[in-house]
Amino acid sequence: MPVTPPARCRRAVCRPFLSAILLLIGLHALPVQAQAPAPEAAEAADEADAAEPADTRARRTAARAPVRPRFELQIDAPEAQRELLERHLEIQRFREQRSLDAAELERLLLELPANARRLLATQGLFSPRITLGALQPPSAEAVAAAGDGPAPLGRIPLQIEPGPVTTVASVQVSFKGAVTEDADAAEQREDIERDAQVLVGQTFTQDGWDRAKSAALRRLTALRYPGGRISTSLADVDGATTSARLYIELDSGPRQRLGAIQIEGAQRYDPKISERIVSLTGLTPGSDYELARLQRAQQRLIDSGYFDAAFVYVEPADGTAPLPVKVQVREAMRKKLVLGVGGSTDNGARLSIEHTHNQLPFLGWRALSTLKLERQDSLARTDWRAPPDKEGWGWITLLQAARQEDELVSTVSQRARFGRAQDGEEYDRSVYLQYDRARTVTPSQREAGSNGQIESSITANYAWTRERFDDPINPNSGQGLAVELGAGTTLGITRKPFGRVQARWLGVLPLGDAPRSSTPGAPSPGPRLGRLALRLEGGAVIANRDTPVPDTQLFLTGGDNTVRGYGLRDIGVRQPDGSVLAGRYKTVVSLEWQRPVGGDGLTRSALEHVLFVDGGAVANRTQDLRMQWGVGTGLRYNSPVGPLQVDLAYGLETRKVRLHLSVGFVF
Repeated sequence: MPVTPPARCRRAVCRPFLSAILLLIGLHALPVQAQAPAPEAAEAADEADAAEPADTRARRTAARAPVRPRFELQIDAPEAQRELLERHLEIQRFREQRSLDAAELERLLLELPANARRLLATQGLFSPRITLGALQPPSAEAVAAAGDGPAPLGRIPLQIEPGPVTTVASVQVSFKGAVTEDADAAEQREDIERDAQVLVGQTFTQDGWDRAKSAALRRLTALRYPGGRISTSLADVDGATTSARLYIELDSGPRQRLGAIQIEGAQRYDPKISERIVSLTGLTPGSDYELARLQRAQQRLIDSGYFDAAFVYVEPADGTAPLPVKVQVREAMRKKLVLGVGGSTDNGARLSIEHTHNQLPFLGWRALSTLKLERQDSLARTDWRAPPDKEGWGWITLLQAARQEDELVSTVSQRARFGRAQDGEEYDRSVYLQYDRARTVTPSQREAGSNGQIESSITANYAWTRERFDDPINPNSGQGLAVELGAGTTLGITRKPFGRVQARWLGVLPLGDAPRSSTPGAPSPGPRLGRLALRLEGGAVIANRDTPVPDTQLFLTGGDNTVRGYGLRDIGVRQPDGSVLAGRYKTVVSLEWQRPVGGDGLTRSALEHVLFVDGGAVANRTQDLRMQWGVGTGLRYNSPVGPLQVDLAYGLETRKVRLHLSVGFVF
């Protein structure tokens, strides 16, 4: 069957593109007024009713009248059992049946105790005391409510004493088929057996037992054995000891390997693009069937930008022949224009225009061009990328012009980049040459009538990123590491070499075990005490003191996603005139405690409370690094597209409170 793509993004899902509440656009439907029928039509209807025979008109009127219950079922039982019986007892289907008579009701009453016993057994209650009283005359209220309709037949008293609850004493899992002989499947068998043992000591319920069997089958069919099935299952209940012994036998069938990749739906773009993207996830001929790889391939196809939808699946077969990997895609349009509005606490209102061209003439590359206008930042950029080769590498090029207007400093910059990049299965890499040019103007330079000094450089760079989070949108655990290395020279009259290194790490550590579920495979509510998120960043430009490195190669910090409690790029090298310039060394640390608020104990709470401490420093010499701290609290809503976070932070240096809004998980 086709695999439904998980709702996820590969990287910083919704970069803080919406750090404030978006512009709300309401569509108001016009009220629809009911029209009264024309007088002529009303008179014609009255004449037709008058001409209709009285008995026919009476039957039609009775049929339209609401049906009152023919009997009352009064259940005396604990709330959980009463709700179960009221909803599922067979006799309840006949409560409003007009043709129900006393004889038929008597037959239903004879079957009622056995029906109730079967329902209670699904909750582990195998020794209940069921007392069915004699049929009582209907209450005066029921008779009055029936009016001219069928008369009620009476009241049915039913008393339930649930008795002792049956618990699961043991769960035995056995296997047949290829899984019993495959050495590679030893861990898979152990995982299935371990998950099944979660039921031991829990109350036996039919629903829990069914879910446990389904979870065991899903784990079996997720790897190597897509044709697996449950060959035998048994629940042996001992009424004397109120215990249940459960048994399940799984038949794996033959071990299945993958065959050739078959692309369906490719018309605008070369089918080799889809084939290469799928192959990069390890779905190659001869490899073992693995559901997780199919899902990753499906998501990577969507993330590539070439497709609006993608389905990657195989059709299990009885034999051992390789299974073709079927890829169905719905291609995106070659060209797309997106207009956006938004805002942030750092940059105020924002207007953006994005144009995508998925197949440039002659080159066949994909181009993403962006124009963004904000209160402090303006940006024009075009980013071109070639389709990946068999190893996942593709040519990249970038042209960018930007303007930054901080409180006192203005920076105008240009950047050009050319190289190759790889989106790997476990990590991403890129190698490129980059040209930077920047002009920075400070208040003292303005007063002197200067337009600032133009500085430029060219560097060779290598970037490497690895992310291992359990969920790329709302992670409960995992870590990510990114490293950038660069070396080059300044340009202009004075040319001097310099090096640049930058690294960032994020670790998410769960606190306390997740509440134990009696059902393997049930959704996890997340760690009991929430999680800690520790973020570390560092950067350095290694050069002589008089090397004119462009400001775009230096460092600033502060803002929504770095050091809260301070404005965007507020932390840097402070000048005598009060302006803040970029520095050669940077360090940032952040510790955040994310705690669930409320929730039903079965799934992850949508609302979380956050406590955090952020710190950052920028300087031109390591000995001048002085951490500036911010502390605060906030609320986070875990939406399907990533966390929406509202933080209130206090900057210890500025002694001011700032509001920070951000959307999306950003590594």
